[in-house]
Amino acid sequence: MHAVIDRQKNHGIHFRVLAKALRMSGGDHIHSGTVVGKLEGERDITLGFVDLLRDDFIEKDRSRGIYFTQDWVSLPGVIPVASGGIHVWHMPALTEIFGDDSVLQFGGGTLGHPWGNAPGAVANRVALEDHEAFRIKEGAIYLFN
Repeated sequence: MHAVIDRQKNHGIHFRVLAKALRMSGGDHIHSGTVVGKLEGERDITLGFVDLLRDDFIEKDRSRGIYFTQDWVSLPGVIPVASGGIHVWHMPALTEIFGDDSVLQFGGGTLGHPWGNAPGAVANRVALEDHEAFRIKEGAIYLFN
């Protein structure tokens, strides 16, 4: 869908407009790009879109693709979905970009595991849990030192 609608330079609908329209119409999730993996995208712009999808209030920041202050008041947010060539080695970047409130869709990163689909799924889960444990331990070091 994105390749036809919002990736074109000369026609289509900008992703910022799609994201806002989805949020205003009550959508619950949208593929928001990944920055890592096989899909292109600028990190700051993608983070701006993710904030636009989730946060109640967003300050204007042109460097992040937010061209005016947006107050969503109590309108429910939209969950960003990361997909497109992502695998276990991308886990630290994905959790840093999207945080804990996102969907990480591992297609080829699971099915392309050399030992098969089930080990691919286990590898994704182990990578996520291991990275979360590291983040908790790292946070505790900062808190208690």
